[in-house]
Parts: sequence; structure tokens; C-alpha cells
Amino acid sequence: MKSFTRYFSKYFLSFLSLIFLLVILNIIVFAGTFYGNITKDYGDSSPRRLLEETIAESSASGISDTAREKLRSHNIWAMFLSPDGQCRWAVDLPPGLPAQYTIQDVAVFSKGYLQDYPVFVWDDAEGLLVLGYPKGSYIKITGNYYSKDMFKTIPLYFAGILILDLLLLFAAYYLSKIKVVKDTAPLVSSIKALADGKTTSFSVKGELSEVAESINRASQILSRQNEARANWISGVSHDIRTPLSMIMGYAERIATNSDAGPAIQDQARIIQRQSKKIKTLIEDLNLVSKLEYEMQPLQKEQIRLSKLIRSYAAELLNSGIPDAYTVDIDIAPDAENTMMECDTRLITRAISNLVQNSINQNPQGCKIQLALKNVNGCLTLIVADNGIGLTPEKLQELKKKPHYMESTDERLDLRHGLGLLLVRQIVETHNGSMKIDTIPNQGYKTIISFPHIHHSPSPA
Repeated sequence: MKSFTRYFSKYFLSFLSLIFLLVILNIIVFAGTFYGNITKDYGDSSPRRLLEETIAESSASGISDTAREKLRSHNIWAMFLSPDGQCRWAVDLPPGLPAQYTIQDVAVFSKGYLQDYPVFVWDDAEGLLVLGYPKGSYIKITGNYYSKDMFKTIPLYFAGILILDLLLLFAAYYLSKIKVVKDTAPLVSSIKALADGKTTSFSVKGELSEVAESINRASQILSRQNEARANWISGVSHDIRTPLSMIMGYAERIATNSDAGPAIQDQARIIQRQSKKIKTLIEDLNLVSKLEYEMQPLQKEQIRLSKLIRSYAAELLNSGIPDAYTVDIDIAPDAENTMMECDTRLITRAISNLVQNSINQNPQGCKIQLALKNVNGCLTLIVADNGIGLTPEKLQELKKKPHYMESTDERLDLRHGLGLLLVRQIVETHNGSMKIDTIPNQGYKTIISFPHIHHSPSPA
């Protein structure tokens, strides 16, 4: 998209501008660092300038007091050699320096050092002026000269500049990253929401506004599709209820009619069971659809989950489940009076689906346990059985969290578990988490955790 091109081009140009500014800054820092050395080496106190001033105020017979004091102020010694190498006069000549020099001596020290003193010479018609600087003050190179302090400063300069440049580049990268993340975070969140089938709407100004508008349009289309799908499912569910109720009613009459033969009664009972399965699937499908598209208003209230579990278990036993199934309740003392804000009807439906799943998976019968405990500040509900359990492959299928349209096969069997998908939707709607665990031939267990709980006063 053009907007993305403009967006990243802007940051590329900003980066080039930063590089240019760094070059300018390096030049300024270089000038500031070496200004003193350059002034010393090539300014008023430079060797060349002092040689010119000294030769102008001296001769073979002596030196002026002004020139003498200026040399002393810079800690410089001087001597004047005649053409035959004799020292005519000297200023603060260091002990140990000879007063007579050969042509070879002059040729050697004029290009470098005299007994480790860096010296500078000026050729005059009357002789040779020699200025000697303190030891270690200059490093002399043939044809040029630099102060020793300058050579000491160069490594520090380059190390400092390198560190400064790296810090500035890192700061630019970090600030750019923050800016890019800030600009793109709403886009990423919205795209993630769209990928999860949820709608979104946001506003972004600048180069990414075009992308934001495209996401908003996609969200609006998705919203209309979701609403249409949910309404279609709700309508079909409503339309099926009446003929399904008639089928179940007639099947029940046939199954209990003594005039019908045993075979016909058995077939009627099969119709009854399959009709109940269809009814349950339709109810689950409708509820999952509403929860997924946030069309199911929650009616939350503060309840004791322990009381809800006991009420459900009593209702289940009173409904007349086969004797092959037993239901045990295990409520931990610290969870007995724990309050939870929830939609009672949905939580009951989730528990019912889990229990019904254990019954469906174990036609030979099993022991079903409903447990409640506090674990790390979370109210934890466990629905377990000691039945046949699930194979690792089946467990992986259940953990994939399929869409509800993929949850049943052509025989209306729960291929991936629409009932479990509904449980997961209910749990997530209450900001909880769900974990499935099983051991083949040893049982099946679902662990549901709800955070942010508090205790009510113990009943008198």
C-alpha cells in the first residue's frame, strides 16, 4: 500500500538525516577536542611563530629582554650557533648540552631531537637559531610536527566518538521502535481481533490512516456477517423447535403404546434419543453462537459455587440417571463460603455439559466427581470420572479449540466436542481458564479456574 510506503520512507529519510547530523556532530566534536592542540601547534605560541619572533629580536651578539622573557614564559630554552658551530649566546641552556657542534650534529638534531629535547631551528645569515622545548612536549616527524598530547588524545577521541555515535544510533532506534510500536499496536490488535472473529474499530491519523480505514471496513463486513450468521442460527433453532417437539411427542406416545409391537417401540425410543440429541445440539449451537458474537447478555450475581454444585448434583440424581453412574461431591473447607460473580444459568450449563460428557463417554458406567477448592487465589472447579478416558489423539483434538461449525459429524456425534466448546466459551466469558487432562483407561478430568475471588462470612 502507498501508505505503508510513505510510512517507512519517512523513517528511512529520518535515519539518513540522523546519519548526516552525526557526521556534522563528529566534525564539531573533533574541532572542539583538538582546538587547543591546533592553537598551540599553529597559533601564536607555535614553534614557527616563536622562531620568527625570536630571530626578529635577536642577532649573533644577543637577544632582547622581551624575547628572552617570552621564551621563558613558555619554558623554552634557546641558543644561537655561528656558521662554524660555536654557541654565541644561550637562554636557559640545559646542563650537559655542548657549546660546540659539528655539521653532522646540526643535521641530526635539526630534524628531530637534541638529547631528547624536541628542537626547532631557523637559518639566518649570521648563524642558526635553535629553540628547545621540554622533553615529551612534541613528537617530531620529518617535514611536520605534532604535540604529544595530541597523539594521546586521538585514541580517546575515536573511542569517545564511537561510543557517542553508538549511543545516539541506539537512542534513535529505540525511539523509532517506540513510535512504530505505538503507531502499529492498534493495527496489530485489530488484525488479531479480526483473526479471532471479533469486530473492532479505531482511528489512526497520518500515513497509516488508509490501513486503519481498510481494517475498519473489514470489521464492519465481518460484524454484518457475524450478525447474519447468529440470526440465521437463532432463526433455524427456533423453527426446528416446533417440529422437533412434535416428533418427540409422537415418539414418546408410540414408545409407551402397548398396542405397538416391541420392534416399533424400540424404534420409537431410538427416535426419542436422537431427537433429544438434536435438541441439545441445537441449544448448544445457538448458545455458542451468541457467546462467540457477544450477543448473549450475562446476568451475573454473587453466588456460592459450592451451593450451586450441590443443587445441580441433587437435580441430576433426582432426574433418574442409571445406577451405573455415581456422583460424589468434594468441597474443600476453604472453598465452602467462597463467593463468585457469575451467570448462574451458564455455569450450571457448563457443569452439566461436563457431566454429560462423562456419561456419554462411559456407557458402561463410571464414578463422577465434582470437586471445588482454592488454588493460588483461584476458585478451581474439577469435574472428573474414572472411566475409559481418552486417547492422546482425541485429547489433542479437544485442545485444538475448533469452531462450532466443525464440532459434529454427519451422525451428529461430537467429533470435536461441541459441548466442551460451549464450556470453554462460558469459562472464557467469565475470565477463567480451562484445562483438560486424561489417562487412557483411568479417567478424564476437566479443571476450570476462576480468578479474583473473595470469601463471604461463614453461615451461623
